Amino acid sequence: MRKLFPGTWPWPLPALLAWALAWALFRWLLGQGAAAVLALGLPSALGVLLSLWGHSWWRRLLIGLGFPLSLALSLPALGLAAVPAWGWLLPLALLLLIYPINAWRDAPLFPTPADALLELPSHAPLAAGARILDAGCGAGAGLRALHQAYPQAQLFGLEWSWPLRAVSALRCPWARVRREDIWIADWSQYDMVYLFQRPESMTRAVVKASELAPGAWMVSLDFPATHLRATAQYHTPGGKMVWLYRAPVSVL
Repeated sequence: MRKLFPGTWPWPLPALLAWALAWALFRWLLGQGAAAVLALGLPSALGVLLSLWGHSWWRRLLIGLGFPLSLALSLPALGLAAVPAWGWLLPLALLLLIYPINAWRDAPLFPTPADALLELPSHAPLAAGARILDAGCGAGAGLRALHQAYPQAQLFGLEWSWPLRAVSALRCPWARVRREDIWIADWSQYDMVYLFQRPESMTRAVVKASELAPGAWMVSLDFPATHLRATAQYHTPGGKMVWLYRAPVSVL
């Protein structure tokens, strides 16, 4: 079933499908005599939503902006009047809702592979009822992977983008998901903090790791906290590395 999900398809198939669906919706709205704001806004919104299929920031940007940019180039050929200048702000506004500017310094959206954390309990065993935080939970992929690995744990998610926070809460009803800045939140109340950020963000994770209670874990997918000594590490089935750090963390 997982192979049917476009987010797992080879690039650029997810982008081509997203663009085709946005254009199909646009054509249908025109046929229904929809107002310009709907004819442009709804397909743009669909493209931004489907940008979640992209596995990198640039791919998500290409998927999300593909429809409005191709429409701009196609207006003369379609015999349509020019879209009002304000109309082109719609897709940008929608992108900003999902990827707020103050979150760009972190990972805009890095979905955790479904099988990436299955081996985690063998390296970091936790008691039933342990509190696990997905710091920057995005659309909930990390929470779902953590739920598979630790089905008896209490799961929490923090996400700054409110649309992604809403999607994550819907996908993960067994987790407590709220909108909050992960770098301001208190990490000391958790037995494990999971991250899938980017290298530039890991220097901030090193500082936050000092908040962890003795015996608690910080887990990072793909990117190490280069100034900390890893307690353990392993390769996922997809080839990514999982890095584990147990408090009190040891600085190199």
